[in-house]
Amino acid sequence: MMTENEGAALCGHERIDSLQREGYRIIQNPECFCFGMDAVLLAAYAKAGAGERVLDMGTGNAVIPLLMHARNHISSSGAHYTGLEIQEKSADLARRNVDLNGLNEDISIVQGDIKEASALFGGASFHVVTSNPPYIDENHGLVNPNSAKAVARHEILCTLEDVVREASKCLRDKGRFYMVHRPRRLVQIFECMRRFRLEPKRMRMVYPAKDKNANMVLLEAVRGGNAQLTVEKPLIICKESGEYTDEVRLLYDGMQGSIGREGSL
Repeated sequence: MMTENEGAALCGHERIDSLQREGYRIIQNPECFCFGMDAVLLAAYAKAGAGERVLDMGTGNAVIPLLMHARNHISSSGAHYTGLEIQEKSADLARRNVDLNGLNEDISIVQGDIKEASALFGGASFHVVTSNPPYIDENHGLVNPNSAKAVARHEILCTLEDVVREASKCLRDKGRFYMVHRPRRLVQIFECMRRFRLEPKRMRMVYPAKDKNANMVLLEAVRGGNAQLTVEKPLIICKESGEYTDEVRLLYDGMQGSIGREGSL
């Protein structure tokens, strides 16, 4: 139940949802961009070790740092997460989410441009970089290209190359880059990663059902790594009955009311 102080901290159409992890909660605004399953899957796929510095590029409302912290805070004590977000309203929301969960010592939010990440933080500053970037590279026909939803979906403020380039610059040698994207752009993704010395090491395709085509891909790349890619078993989201598979249920149960349609499968 929401306390009186929490209710007073909300603005406009915002609400507080449960992340179903360690009692963590998150403020969201349905009129902007509520996080989707892609963020949940990426936060589970990415790994952070004890004492490592993690940068989440395009953090939105900070859902990925929050979920990673909830999952890893015992096994990876001392890890510090930084969320980089260009949009002022989203950055403010991210800061309030960190404060809501009392994680100000473990998660920092910086308002800034992904294209300038290495200038903001310095080269080789992080052990891990994560990103759930805009997937769509065709921007024609947008009614409002400056809306939070458009910026989250379309390559308006940054491109795939911007994300990969800055991730590589921000990572230490042998540092790890985790990203979720669309399979249709895999050739472009691999070419871009290798151009910036990020060697793809792990890949997992995500399928809405076993008889459907993959519509997401989870990737891990290592800066300066050797050329050896492991293609992991597919992740199936739903059974024939329409219910979540057991693996997805462990990640996703209890969060359905928190996840917006914009980012869902």
